[in-house]
Amino acid sequence: MDSGRLERDDADWNFRARHETETQRLDRNWNGLLQELRVVQTGVQLLTGFLLTLPFQERFGELTDAEVLIYLVTVALSVTSTMLLVAPVGIHRMLFRLHALYDLVAVAHRLAICGITTLAMALIGVVLLIFSFVVSPVVGVVAAAVAVALFLGLWLFARILQGRHRK
Repeated sequence: MDSGRLERDDADWNFRARHETETQRLDRNWNGLLQELRVVQTGVQLLTGFLLTLPFQERFGELTDAEVLIYLVTVALSVTSTMLLVAPVGIHRMLFRLHALYDLVAVAHRLAICGITTLAMALIGVVLLIFSFVVSPVVGVVAAAVAVALFLGLWLFARILQGRHRK
């Protein structure tokens, strides 16, 4: 099923079930997205702040070259996630009063998906780094593999639910 048809079906359903106009639906979608971003932004900003303080800790010098690389990649992912999850607010400011609500919701949705994806990758990096440093590199890889499996499992579960509701 193409995305244009899904979008029309969604708009038709919302009109029938909720008696809302396209603008009301977009307003509701925007508000829902903002609530989700508020929740995830706090976590990603705390993670990023934590990661940025690590080089100033006494034991940071004990990291192996591989762990330093993992750290740097993880910081880059966390900062990228922060940017992606904050970007919808900036875009809203730029589009404010231009009646571009459809574009705002569409772009913010995609940025949120990308931000959550990079956040998942950053969290996997944190798991890898911490377990590698505290226990051993092998345990770090195993713990990271478990984290990857968990994230992929949750993503797959969401896709299954999405498929069930599209029928």
